[in-house]
Amino acid sequence: MKSPSSLPAKPPSLLRSLGLLDATFLVIGGVLGSGIFMTTGLVAVRLPSPMLILAVFIVGGFVTLSGALSFAELGAMFPQAGGPYVYLREAYGPPAGFFYGWVFFWVIQCGGLAALAVAFADYAGRFLPPSFAQPLLNINVGFVHWSLVPGQVLAVASILILSLANYFGLKSGTIIQNIFTVIRLACVALFIGGGIVAINHLPGGLDFSRFFSGAGSFSLSGFGLALVAVLWAYDGWYSVSCAAEEVKNPRRNLPLSLILGTLVVTIIYLLLNFVYFLALPMDRIAGVERIGETAALRLFGPRAGGLMSGLIAVTIFGCLSATVIYGPRVFYAMSKDGLFFSSLKDIHPRYRVPGKAIIASAAWACLLCLSGKFQALIEYVVFALVLFFAGSGLAIIVLRRRRPEAERPYRAWGYPVLPLLFVAINAAVFLNRVIAQPRESLGGAVILVMGIPGYFYWSAKSRRRPSPPQASATSPPPP
Repeated sequence: MKSPSSLPAKPPSLLRSLGLLDATFLVIGGVLGSGIFMTTGLVAVRLPSPMLILAVFIVGGFVTLSGALSFAELGAMFPQAGGPYVYLREAYGPPAGFFYGWVFFWVIQCGGLAALAVAFADYAGRFLPPSFAQPLLNINVGFVHWSLVPGQVLAVASILILSLANYFGLKSGTIIQNIFTVIRLACVALFIGGGIVAINHLPGGLDFSRFFSGAGSFSLSGFGLALVAVLWAYDGWYSVSCAAEEVKNPRRNLPLSLILGTLVVTIIYLLLNFVYFLALPMDRIAGVERIGETAALRLFGPRAGGLMSGLIAVTIFGCLSATVIYGPRVFYAMSKDGLFFSSLKDIHPRYRVPGKAIIASAAWACLLCLSGKFQALIEYVVFALVLFFAGSGLAIIVLRRRRPEAERPYRAWGYPVLPLLFVAINAAVFLNRVIAQPRESLGGAVILVMGIPGYFYWSAKSRRRPSPPQASATSPPPP
């Protein structure tokens, strides 16, 4: 008999350390960024009526909740790292999961990190001297023209600091995330409460008749285009599903956190819009990109602009923190299946996190920050993202038919109507994007096609080695 010391060491695994509050804060943190402080003015161009704008935010919240209910069932079935990657893989096979993960790494997650970091630097830079905007370095060689500005340095630093905190353990990353979520919620509550009080001192006071102005200007096409912008503001709601392997009692806490988180965000969005409409007439809302600052100046005076910039900077930093947490778990899951760079599946033996996946995510996001090309890349693959969402929503129906005997700790409320609604809305958004932006959609299709050689390379490589055991819907419940 072999002695215990001669037995092969068990490889380190992820720890289930996220409680219900942590998981719910991750959902809220993944959504609550700068979107709500900027989206309303853009939506008002399509829907010049407060009631219609509130309606489209309610519809967006309902669609998001429908997706959360579907992901709640799927996440309880498959409490593994990866979220949509896992659901697409289980429903349609490894290629579907791979192409989601391919786009998620190269563009959606890392491009999203870059976009958030640059936005944070923009708002935080307002508290720094004017010289902050001056280039630090200019390179002009042939067709290459590149400048390094302090904002890019601050953006890169924010990604590296948060990635480092997460590298040293999920606990340190979660503490930062929870602190910033509490600060954000408190600041938003103060803005809403203080705004309602301040409205009483404005000319006209609480004038609810503003909510009914322009109500006859409804058009279905305008509502649909506005919904696209609103759904983008709700993006990130699926964050905790990507970290499901680290959630305590996932059969209970994963569904609850998805549902509670999306409900809280929807209520916050409606209350903020409520304050905007009471503070400003529609002609001062439509087309205004920074509606949060405009409303704050109206409610609280000239000094409020700086305070609002600070609030938005904190909000963006918190959203950046959440994205750093959940994104690398998708790449870890892909690598564990043998469908991505093999080293990304490594779990740090001491800190019990996918350390190399965190490093890879941070490195690519920083390069995108420095290149300045992330926004164009994101525009290219938005159409693919909603297509993957539609496929993930449909996965609940596919798996109920293919695996009726599988254990389902949570069954989605409203099945099959709400999952089908989620699928239909995302499919409609996909078609709208393809028709309205064919060039960008073609660029996104090219990015997807570029993944084909990668898939065949990694799948062939993984077939030459023993596959690690996969958890399934019928496996024993996790601790």
